[in-house]
Amino acid sequence: MNTWAVILAAGRGLRSGRSLPKQFLPYRGMPLFRHSLSAFARISALRGLVLVLPPDCDFDVVSALIRGAPSLGLPCLLRAGGESRQESSALGAAALPADCEAVLIHDAARPFVTASLIIRVLEALEHGCRAVIPGIAVTDTLKEVDAAGMVGKSIDRACLRAVQTPQGFVVEDLKKAHEYARNAGVPVTDDAGLMELCGIPVTVVPGDAGNVKITTPEDLRLLSAGSEYGGFGPAYGDFPMPVPRSGFGYDVHRYGGNRPLVLGGVPIPCDITVHAHSDGDVLLHALADALLGCICGGDIGLLFPDSDPNLENIASGILLTETLERCLAAGFHPEHADMTVIAQVPRIAPYRDAVADNIAKLLRLDRSRVNLKATTEEKLGFTGEKKGIKATALVNGFLMSAPGAGVRPCLPRIPLGGSGQSRPEAPLDTTGGLCLPQAPAGRSGQNVDASLTGPAAP
Repeated sequence: MNTWAVILAAGRGLRSGRSLPKQFLPYRGMPLFRHSLSAFARISALRGLVLVLPPDCDFDVVSALIRGAPSLGLPCLLRAGGESRQESSALGAAALPADCEAVLIHDAARPFVTASLIIRVLEALEHGCRAVIPGIAVTDTLKEVDAAGMVGKSIDRACLRAVQTPQGFVVEDLKKAHEYARNAGVPVTDDAGLMELCGIPVTVVPGDAGNVKITTPEDLRLLSAGSEYGGFGPAYGDFPMPVPRSGFGYDVHRYGGNRPLVLGGVPIPCDITVHAHSDGDVLLHALADALLGCICGGDIGLLFPDSDPNLENIASGILLTETLERCLAAGFHPEHADMTVIAQVPRIAPYRDAVADNIAKLLRLDRSRVNLKATTEEKLGFTGEKKGIKATALVNGFLMSAPGAGVRPCLPRIPLGGSGQSRPEAPLDTTGGLCLPQAPAGRSGQNVDASLTGPAAP
């Protein structure tokens, strides 16, 4: 069964008493929503994730947080939510791929969800249930109270359950139920309520008492270092956003050597050769320097000196990959690259797309985040005299952690039938908490279609 999970993180969290929405509060070095993503990413039966965010959130910052370690290892789509949880759920369901058959809906404010609970819901769907919710028995005595605060009667708790998320549904049923409720103008507090409206049977599986939802100011204590959930650092406060970094690179090679011309890892068919110790890829050299600039890491001449015989005629793609790994280990994640090749000859235009495509792969970026330009110097200078070639590169991204923090591998995936711990095994990531990242003017409510899988495991 093709199953995805939708993580709802678009709420304002007014009941928590904080200006910062609860799903962005830090816990064990990550905002709460990132813990939920990581928990679901470990389940091998899931094909992908959809994260629903506040419409005015800066999606670039959230993308950087998701790309940070540990890698999710599967697609994650970002979508702008609505004014209510019900509307955000509908928008998340609408973002699912056309071949998705089943979906789990989860509140990001439940960061303690375990693999065993997720698997229980999934297995019920696999066995033919159309709607599945986790529930726990109510242990407190319940009273019905009138407006004056007087007890009317006691309520039999034997048949009551406190309902949690994730809740699982057949996608077609969920979409039809959302449409029905929207047309009828009926509000519901969870997605199972939509199924009830449409007469679709809802199956209850055992919930988890530890799957607490962060709702009230008192719940925030669960995120503190002294709680049984073992938070690290203060439970709340003002935390910085990821730090934007930019790096610039420039390189030159003269013509007439014994290396065939290569740009961006792509051989350029022509009679021109270049002088170089490596393969002489001027564009990748400039790009590597730009990456190093983002972490104040010097230049490629320091890392890969031309006096090293082991680097004789080495492919510059290897040098760039090693440079990128250093950046990721330092906590820097590139988000965009803009490059220019300056040469009188050869013409670059016929190879522009192939070069940009290859560089996007080398940087592990979506193609839409890589731009390549080519120009001449109007027959001026040494490039105008056809004596050589230049390249410049500008890289932008976010510094997510302190240098030397290292790159964490992908989270292990847990198959159906596996077990999870009673408490989440949250990795000690270094991405940190953040204030709600506000989108720049004119960019609110954006959707991000690119799959975000995070840095590849080393």
